[in-house]
Amino acid sequence: MRCVAALLLSLALAGSPVTVPAAEETAGQAVATFAGGCFWCMEPPFDALDGVVSTTAGYTGGHTPKPTYEQVSEGGTGHAEAVRIVYDPRKIGYAELLAVFWRNIDPTTPNAQFCDHGNQYRSAIFYHDDEQKRVAERSKALLEASGRLKQPIVTEIAAATAFHPAEEYHQDYYRKNPTRYKLYRYTCGRDRRLKELWGEGG
Repeated sequence: MRCVAALLLSLALAGSPVTVPAAEETAGQAVATFAGGCFWCMEPPFDALDGVVSTTAGYTGGHTPKPTYEQVSEGGTGHAEAVRIVYDPRKIGYAELLAVFWRNIDPTTPNAQFCDHGNQYRSAIFYHDDEQKRVAERSKALLEASGRLKQPIVTEIAAATAFHPAEEYHQDYYRKNPTRYKLYRYTCGRDRRLKELWGEGG
């Protein structure tokens, strides 16, 4: 099923999209990759963090080379909408990024996030090395043991594969089109469900 956001995009876009390159980390920086449904909504919470250098919306975890938004949103490519985060580990740790990740998703819904349904909207942690894998698995185990969630956690933990940046119009969508972004987020019931899961403060 195509993301509800596509209905809004059709009102705003014209011409062919331009693909932007992925932000590459430099010396002293690291990368984290998370999938939490519509990537529009996954950039803002990380952009707000001290120590995050950049975020890039894109597609990962699939098998189709050079996937487009149309291909991914229709399903069948195996990709998930995701956000790639370049960060400075001297200022913020991977565990802190995970804490923000959990509180911005519903980890109890398989192949769906809020109003968006399909494998392309699954929640996932794509680790880049053994240490990230260890920290991610521990973070998930601690959340499960806390009893905070009434249903099982189905968020995938998998090795990172090729990341394909989304088309330019998807990057920082919440800044470029704040009204449409807020309308989508409200209509999708994202904040309402997050409040049910995590409370007012997350």
